[in-house]
This record gives sequence, C-alpha cells and structure tokens, in this order.
Amino acid sequence: MNKGLIHIYYGDGKGKTTAAVGLAARCAGAGGRVMFFQFLKGNSSSERNVLRTLKNINLIDGIDGMKFVWKMTAKEKDDAAKRYKKIFKDIVDGAGKYDMIVLDEVIPALNYDFISERELAEFLKTKPERTEIVLTGRELPDALAALADYVTEMKKIKHPFDNGVRARLGIEY
Repeated sequence: MNKGLIHIYYGDGKGKTTAAVGLAARCAGAGGRVMFFQFLKGNSSSERNVLRTLKNINLIDGIDGMKFVWKMTAKEKDDAAKRYKKIFKDIVDGAGKYDMIVLDEVIPALNYDFISERELAEFLKTKPERTEIVLTGRELPDALAALADYVTEMKKIKHPFDNGVRARLGIEY
C-alpha cells in the first residue's frame, strides 16, 4: 500500500460492519497487517469468530457482556468510557505497525462521549501515512466526513426489525 486513505461507512442501514469486515479480510488476504476493534459490542459476534481465524488480523477484545448504552448505569458508562479511552490510546500508539485499522462503531462511541471527537480527528490527521483507516457508525459528524477520502452512507429502506424480527445469528450478529 502506498498512501493510506480514510473510509467511513455510516447511516441507519445494514452493512456498515459487513463492509468493514470485508475490507479487513481483503487487506489481510493481500498480506496486509490489520488491527480490528469494535466499540459498543461484546466479544462474541459472528464476524469476530471468523476474523480470529485469519492470518494478519489483530482482533482487540472489547468489553465482555457489553450492554446497550441506554441500559447502562452511570458507573457502567463511566467504566466503559475509561476502558475505551485507554484502548483508543493504545491503538493510536501502535498504529504504525498496521496497514489497516478498523474502528467499528467508533462514531456512536463519540456520540456517547466514550472517546473524544477531537482526539479521533487528530489521529486521522496524523495517522501513519501508509495506514488505511476504516470507521463505522451512525450520525456522522461533518468534521469527520471532511477528513475522509471515502464516505458511504448505508440508508435503511426496509428492515425486518421494523416488523418485530429480532437480530439473527450469522446475519445481524
């Protein structure tokens, strides 16, 4: 890879994580080193199961038993913010070792103040030149969009959840 670019997959539609996983697999398949981290998710999703098996992917553990934010106590939110800030700092500090860094659901982590938008923007501006960055989430701040090279909106037109169908193993998680 020559110059690493910044990708953002955002919106209310399905496919953001799927796109990020696909890029991670593609990069690893080409011999690239990938760091993959998921904010606001536990460690048991189906995509994590397959990513664990791929050579060249460093899958960083998240918070076991992660709850939806609206079900968290104030202490749980504070603990999650401390943990995510530390993980993000470690990612930034080790960024030079990777050809690609995927920060899945980082945008909602910003919106919940689990990490700082200013710090993420600074990382994007000063990232290692050859490192590709992939961000996902909903409600994209304009300042982040301005820093990206690729911005793809996933727009929900129709989704089974709207008719009461719960998330399905292997499809939504």
